[in-house]
Amino acid sequence: MSSETISLRPVDEGGLAVMERFLSDPEAASEFQWYGWSDARRWRRQWSEDRLLGADRSYLMVVLGEERVGFVAWRKVTPTPTCHYWNMGITLLPEARGKGIGTEAQRQLVRYLFAHTLVMRVEADTEVENLAEQRALEKAGFTREGVLRSVAYRDGRWRDGVRYSILRGEPI
Repeated sequence: MSSETISLRPVDEGGLAVMERFLSDPEAASEFQWYGWSDARRWRRQWSEDRLLGADRSYLMVVLGEERVGFVAWRKVTPTPTCHYWNMGITLLPEARGKGIGTEAQRQLVRYLFAHTLVMRVEADTEVENLAEQRALEKAGFTREGVLRSVAYRDGRWRDGVRYSILRGEPI
């Protein structure tokens, strides 16, 4: 991993341009995150409303030194009327992948969510074929829970996913 500091920061105008690359550049998005052309300005519209820090869905930039290299996101999942938990994800630019940046950013996000919300559980999903993300989640302290069959449609076929979780109090 780079000796530069990895941090999470609120999305600013410059961060919006990085995020929009993932919706308009298949190579930036990666084979596991490219779902075809879509509205590249959707985040800009939401940013103008709540700076991408909402009650049910939020985003933070992943920053290496002073360079924006991707983002993390989390959304509320409400399984019963009395509780909720977070489902989180990460997207990194190609030049930031495979260097431990994603593992550290995900650790920081889990710490943040447990420190600032009352949830007991944070979960993350990835495709069965995305072995790098599975390793990153395991290094970040997540436990593999199981396979979700045909959970996502991408690139002309249904894909199996893998669900991971970490509970409050478990080592991060």
